[in-house]
Amino acid sequence: MSARIRAGLVGAGFIGPWHVDALRRLGNVDVVALAGSRQDSAQAAADKLGIARAYGDYQALLDDGEVDVVHIAAPNHLHHPVAMAAIARGKHVVCDKPLANTAAQGRELLDAAREAGVFHAVTFNYRGNPLVQQARQMVINASVGRPTFIHGRYLQDWLLHETDWSWRLEADKSGPSSALADIGSHWCDLAQHVAGCRIVEVLAELGTAIPRRRKPTAGGAGTFGANAGQEGEWVEMTMEDLASVLLRFDNGARGVVSVGQVCAGHKNDLVLEVCGTRSSVKWRQEAQNELWIGHRDRANELLQKDPSLMDPAVSDYARLPGGHQEAWADAFGNLMRDIYAAIARWPKGGKIDEALPPTVATFEDGLRALNIVDAMLASAAQGGVWTRVGT
Repeated sequence: MSARIRAGLVGAGFIGPWHVDALRRLGNVDVVALAGSRQDSAQAAADKLGIARAYGDYQALLDDGEVDVVHIAAPNHLHHPVAMAAIARGKHVVCDKPLANTAAQGRELLDAAREAGVFHAVTFNYRGNPLVQQARQMVINASVGRPTFIHGRYLQDWLLHETDWSWRLEADKSGPSSALADIGSHWCDLAQHVAGCRIVEVLAELGTAIPRRRKPTAGGAGTFGANAGQEGEWVEMTMEDLASVLLRFDNGARGVVSVGQVCAGHKNDLVLEVCGTRSSVKWRQEAQNELWIGHRDRANELLQKDPSLMDPAVSDYARLPGGHQEAWADAFGNLMRDIYAAIARWPKGGKIDEALPPTVATFEDGLRALNIVDAMLASAAQGGVWTRVGT
């Protein structure tokens, strides 16, 4: 690989431009190509983002010999075929979550990436928040003690109205799950990442608060958009927009999480709390520059994001001094910084290095998240019974 790393982007919807933004912050990465579903839309997106080459299908981008790393920001059903094709061409892959539509597809991707010796990552981007790493470090250094109860929520309201529509509601594009696969997977990865233990059993109850939705005839506004006033057909919903799940972890801890995309006033309300035998830590994405630390025998604390006050092992994730707020895009940038530091060191035909930065989730982590969602769906389908998570 050349000194400068060259990336190609497949998909330019909501998340795609943020990949480009994060990569351009790095200084040693050039985004050289973009692929969309049509040549005209791909060209328009490439022009807007200042990307030199546009392709009307992903195969053409994969055939571009100047693309070293493929970023997949397309709808879920394309993750597996695009990633498999990129791996077959020996290109590194950075894929949005979920890794694939099914655990079987995820296993195939992990096996193929390992066999080809290419770098592989999944963008569980909340790992990149400075205070997430601080919370994780507090578990590692035992100031929290042994985690005993891990709980929280991930609530949004962008699907509150029956006129709200997205490809994420179409099973052939999103897979068999909506809310759990889209945002529940983020929470589960974050819980395991911070607490240092894995979800091994689940008991899930799923719900569909909006049983019918109007699918716009002329497309839709997409994620976080609004379709009010558009004409369209009424469609019966088959996937969950709400879920409540009891959890068991491999260290004996218990947990519970609520997930919903029809909760008015909750825009991107991810909350994770780890209660341990010594203290508790709680992080909320909508107030991401604060970490609550709970005690029994002394006053509780509220740690403001400040590298001088954080554990030295993770203080580099706070890129600005105390009082200078950092946000969602900064965390995404931290993730890409770690991913590309690993790619820059990657030997041809190499394997995942045990010393990967903690923010980097691999296809193995992506497969684990798919197995958890599959277990939740199976639990609900059986009427709400404890179900073992696949390995």
